[in-house]
Amino acid sequence: MAQQATNTTWEKTQNAEALQRLNRGGERLKFMIGGLLILAAIAYLIISGTATGARYFITVDELVNDPDYTGQTVRISGAVVGSTIEYDDTNLIIDFTMSHIPEQFDNLAETLHAAVTDPTMTKIVVHVEGEVLPDLLTHEAQAIVTGELGADGVFYASELLLKCPSRYEEAVPGQSISDPEV
Repeated sequence: MAQQATNTTWEKTQNAEALQRLNRGGERLKFMIGGLLILAAIAYLIISGTATGARYFITVDELVNDPDYTGQTVRISGAVVGSTIEYDDTNLIIDFTMSHIPEQFDNLAETLHAAVTDPTMTKIVVHVEGEVLPDLLTHEAQAIVTGELGADGVFYASELLLKCPSRYEEAVPGQSISDPEV
């Protein structure tokens, strides 16, 4: 019996080549769309972060005079009126009054003093729960509080930060910070 040899060759058809080119183009398109989405997300985060982070806090005047802030979480800054500080050490509750300080000032210590001594400055009562009385919560300290203005006009703070300008005045050469009397 004689064997007959057959040659079989496979040739790519034009349809298969076109399909491969289409797949390569589709993959490129997917990567381009994905890259554009990532760039758009980064641009959005930069723009929204810049817009909302442009101001670290609002003033007491802005909070009191704009009813839209009621019930919203905001950060405000003001001067602590020392005679109003009340502390309940059993329940860890701090209440004090904060006076308006302007956004722009040259000397923080002078601005804080003027804010607490001027009876015409806008004031707001601050209520903080679950906090131990900080050492820096003193008369004329700058308080930066985060929380919400209640319908009752009291600011319910969830975070309390304090700055005391007299404690961080520049030391004279040869004087230690802990020894201000030198």
